[in-house]
Amino acid sequence: MPTSDAPSPRLDLRHGTERTFLHLLVNHGVVNVLNYTVWFALTFWVFLATRSVFATGMIAGIFVVATAATGIWFGSLVDGHHKRTVLQGSAVASFLVYGLCLGLYLLTPPAVFADVASWQLWAFIVLLMGGVIAGNPRGIALPTLVTLLVPADRRDRANGLLGTVGGVSMLVTSVISGVLVAAGGMLWVLVLALVVLVAAVVHLATVHVPETRVLSTDEEGPAAGGVDLRGTWRLVRSVPGLVPLVAFSCFNNFIAGGFMALMDAYGLSLVSVQAWGLLWGGLSALMIVGGLLVARVGLGSRPVRVLLLVNVASWAVTFAFPLVSSVVTLTVAMAVFMLLMPFAEAAEQTVLQRVVPYERQGRVFGFAQSVEQAASPVTAFLVGPLTQFVVVPFMTDGAGADAIGGWFGTGQARAIALVFVVTGILGVVATLVALCSPQYRSLSASFARSRDVASV
Repeated sequence: MPTSDAPSPRLDLRHGTERTFLHLLVNHGVVNVLNYTVWFALTFWVFLATRSVFATGMIAGIFVVATAATGIWFGSLVDGHHKRTVLQGSAVASFLVYGLCLGLYLLTPPAVFADVASWQLWAFIVLLMGGVIAGNPRGIALPTLVTLLVPADRRDRANGLLGTVGGVSMLVTSVISGVLVAAGGMLWVLVLALVVLVAAVVHLATVHVPETRVLSTDEEGPAAGGVDLRGTWRLVRSVPGLVPLVAFSCFNNFIAGGFMALMDAYGLSLVSVQAWGLLWGGLSALMIVGGLLVARVGLGSRPVRVLLLVNVASWAVTFAFPLVSSVVTLTVAMAVFMLLMPFAEAAEQTVLQRVVPYERQGRVFGFAQSVEQAASPVTAFLVGPLTQFVVVPFMTDGAGADAIGGWFGTGQARAIALVFVVTGILGVVATLVALCSPQYRSLSASFARSRDVASV
């Protein structure tokens, strides 16, 4: 393992197991784009058909709640089966659900889907989101395959490529979804989904993954993929500093949920909706750049430190940009945030891949997904009413407007800006506390002591 902060060796994606990883990464990327295209297209189509913000909000809620509820179970599935089997099974499950949805779509009159109270509409929504959620085991399996297929000193770069795939997904899915919905409602979306999933399953059948063992019945946890919450919690607690790492990520998502819930409202107070859409398209592209940077330069030998320093920088710009009501400062801050996000994600994955035994990584990744995803909607649901009914009056004609309105500004937009400032301060303080904590030192020491756990 590296003993200095020198860059890790470059990936060799032309030969051996790293070439296998490239095949799996591309396969996952295509299916990931497809599943998110279905989700985005469903949201667009439902709003156009019903004009109901409630319905579109419920779609997002279904995704977040289902992701949080299934993470531990999906992690157990990943640990209890060969990883290629999980990838194939996930694609087949999505295919079957999308096929059922296509039948329902073709047999239901369009006027029925325009009624937000129709059971057919909600059956279609729940089924289709079930197909999207069925793709989530892939996202848990792929970081474990980095452990299996990529040498330890190059995993940070491979994790950077995972971040690039995420950035590509964000960049292209809304465009593809809009075009397909405009062309034929959900029909072409579902046809494309079925074609892509068949191609993904056929491609995976040609890829050999050199995995020789999975978690057996006489070891900790169920082999058949049952929910192993007790064993997962015991495993997470056994690694010094791992519980605080998951808790830190959960707290980050908790405060970030409120940040993202108000971002569109703040941005649209500064620019037109067309400009806002184009701006987010460009910012999403920076996630790709960030992932490619990780893949090129690596994270060094102290990824825990990188994770925390990246969070300090991200929350610092979150605190700074709302001090001035300007789309320029907003764009610069969000550019830094999007560019650094792949570094944080790659750092967390690299740490877990090193300190957790390979055959148990699925459950830990699933546990982290469940805990972290559960935090965002809590804040998102709380911060909107809190901002609207408390902070806006406070910054319009209340004590806040009297105290700082002269230089900070007043009104709804500046009330949202104040929430951002407080959010950024909380994030910086929490990260600095984590950086100075004994738990940080314990996890860093665990990472330094860990040997290559990819032998299976």
